[in-house]
Amino acid sequence: MAIDDQEKLRSVKSAVDLAIVGDNISDIAAFTIEKYEFKNDATLSSEVREEGDAKIKDVLWKRVEELKKRRMQILAEMFMLAESTLEEVISKGK
Repeated sequence: MAIDDQEKLRSVKSAVDLAIVGDNISDIAAFTIEKYEFKNDATLSSEVREEGDAKIKDVLWKRVEELKKRRMQILAEMFMLAESTLEEVISKGK
């Protein structure tokens, strides 16, 4: 893929608002801890809660990064598909 193509891929607007994702990740971490405590009729210590919260957020942010990379791959595939489709249309017209 040419450099211009890479620049175009980067310029395509992201459908993901990372501020909202961050809020959701915080909510998921808090909910998971609360759910565990409820299901097990237990109260985790503040240290365990903090460590669990931090690790959950870390692993979820890593997943977001994986998804962002996958998004770039999908966009690249879409541009290649668009080009090949246009080439088919043009070659049929000749």
